[in-house]
Amino acid sequence: MDKKIRALALFSGGLDSLLAIKTIVLQDIDVVALHFDIGFSGISNNVDELEELINQIGATLKVIDIKDSFVKDILFDPKYGYGKNFNPCIDCHANMVRVAKAYLSPLKANFLISGEVVGQRPMSQRKEAMRQVEKLSDIDGLLLRPLSAKLLPPTIAEDNGWVNREMLFDISGRSRTVQMELAKQYNIIKYPSPAGGCKLTDPAFSNRIKESIEFDKFESCDIDIVNVGRHFRLPDGAKLVIGRDHTENDKIENIDNYKYNLITLKDIIGPLSLISKSASSGDISLAMRLVCTYAKSLFGEEYALDMSNKQYTATPLKDKKEAREYLIT
Repeated sequence: MDKKIRALALFSGGLDSLLAIKTIVLQDIDVVALHFDIGFSGISNNVDELEELINQIGATLKVIDIKDSFVKDILFDPKYGYGKNFNPCIDCHANMVRVAKAYLSPLKANFLISGEVVGQRPMSQRKEAMRQVEKLSDIDGLLLRPLSAKLLPPTIAEDNGWVNREMLFDISGRSRTVQMELAKQYNIIKYPSPAGGCKLTDPAFSNRIKESIEFDKFESCDIDIVNVGRHFRLPDGAKLVIGRDHTENDKIENIDNYKYNLITLKDIIGPLSLISKSASSGDISLAMRLVCTYAKSLFGEEYALDMSNKQYTATPLKDKKEAREYLIT
């Protein structure tokens, strides 16, 4: 019996990648969905949620954390530059393809697939951008894009007869009408809203990173910081991050970053917060007042706080408008 063909898929967690994978699964090909965690996805990286999506389409999931290499090698020095904000889309995608290619042999796979659609994204999914990805990743014809394959040159998978090109598609443009119809046809019921995507394309989020690197070297451990809370830059240069709600408090409590200390309120309901370990005494005093300001506090009252097992007291500012002087986002 001939060995069954296997493909590795670049799986973002979105509908297009689900459709691309299902299209190949329907050709009796094993597919392993590789989900690359760069830390900036607008789609959940929760493994259970990703497994639920993949189980609908008969593939298997492998999550790969590439945050450290993305920050070190891609984020601040992309060969093909940025989009409108801090998004190095072409270099980022090429990096994922390059990493996926390295998994072909260990996972005994024959080729790669992705859910890209020609013309859907202005920077990374133009035909020229797709060629740049192939060149930068040195993929040598091993990357198949099932949703737009008929608009692109045949790949090795098609030339070798592993995939029937006639069962692939010629989808293009930003409309998602065809994809929605395909989802119904494939009985794909659960998938994220297309409004997700990469946070690096968001101007406010990008500003957090740009502002951060003015004061400190940005490392992969800082990704969790920029992903949560209200951000303040205090007069002597310290960063203060204040949680917005219970969910963000949970995230802040679980952040392990050697650059920050945790601030907790002792006797009122309010946010958990993080402050730079290098903060001056003046910035610490102001931070305590700001934390109280965003708690269920009363102006003129004094409240107890804790930072690194050291006790503090502070009174809130009269109005949150006073805090805006220090607010980044």
